[in-house]
Amino acid sequence: MSEEHRFDPSEFEMVEGRAIDVVEFFGEGGNIAPPREDHRSGYVAVIGRPNVGKSTFLNRVLGQKIAIVSNKPQTTRDQILGILTLENAQLVFLDTPGIHNPKNKLGKRMVQVAEETVARDADVALWLVDVNTAPTNEDRMIAERLRVLHGITPLPLLLIGFNKIDEWHKSDDLLQQRAAEYRALLDWLMDEDDEDGQEEIPIYPISAVTGLGIDDLLLDIREFMPDGPDYYPTDQVTNLNLRFLVTEAIREQALNLLHQEVPHSIAVAVTDWEERDETMTYIAATVYVERHSQKGIVLGQKGSMIKQIGKGARPQIEALVGTKVYLELWVKVLEKWRAKENLLNRLGYNG
Repeated sequence: MSEEHRFDPSEFEMVEGRAIDVVEFFGEGGNIAPPREDHRSGYVAVIGRPNVGKSTFLNRVLGQKIAIVSNKPQTTRDQILGILTLENAQLVFLDTPGIHNPKNKLGKRMVQVAEETVARDADVALWLVDVNTAPTNEDRMIAERLRVLHGITPLPLLLIGFNKIDEWHKSDDLLQQRAAEYRALLDWLMDEDDEDGQEEIPIYPISAVTGLGIDDLLLDIREFMPDGPDYYPTDQVTNLNLRFLVTEAIREQALNLLHQEVPHSIAVAVTDWEERDETMTYIAATVYVERHSQKGIVLGQKGSMIKQIGKGARPQIEALVGTKVYLELWVKVLEKWRAKENLLNRLGYNG
């Protein structure tokens, strides 16, 4: 079909889905009823190449922001755990760093975290790809890494999320062709001689930005989970502590405001935290860079850039802390910290 048109989910369905009542699914007013006998629970590893929307997807699923979002790749450096508690299930999402060809020890640790999450922790693996892009070399590399992992430890059930479907303007026939392209990367997983393989690989057209298709995906993920209890309190949405979330809010602003190689050379650590009264919290944090030239860029002329970073991060930090925040930022040089094991450990990247 040569005619192009905007994607209409009512015209196309790659997996069987069903309509749901949002109040029934998420609980009225956020009050989750006690688990029924058919309660299920489990872990979902969200994988994919950098910048395909994994953090945006996690924030969308949870209905609030716990993972930083940037238009720059390799934003997520740690495994971020998001907990979605429903009336009849608890789904624990593991947002992993993007799988890529690492260029330093930090990159190697990021890839190791992602691969171990799939092989060791997950009941379901959700591979997010950009539906508007044919498989890239990075996608082929991920498929190959999954094949290697599968040879060591059988993979959990693998699903593909066709993210950014809201940007799809081509025909449904071309969408089916795109599905075939990605499934072809995983033909080894559908090998009839592999008793640990899959008969099919479900594909879900979704949009992490608009929420399109997310409900049907969550319903099916729930069905794929084993019977089990709530692993976490029903009002808990993440395992991350406040200090980590504050450092991520600062790092997000740095990622969005800085350019070229500088953002990826940045690490942030909270060095002081003082609740001065019921309405004010003092927080001091240090922004680390790898070179003295980068320090000047992060500071900016007469401190203008570091002031912008603090100004942009403060509202998000205040929402996290629940008080007004006096935020003091410092910039220091840790030469080549991404390549040194002791400095990675010092900054919390423990592998």
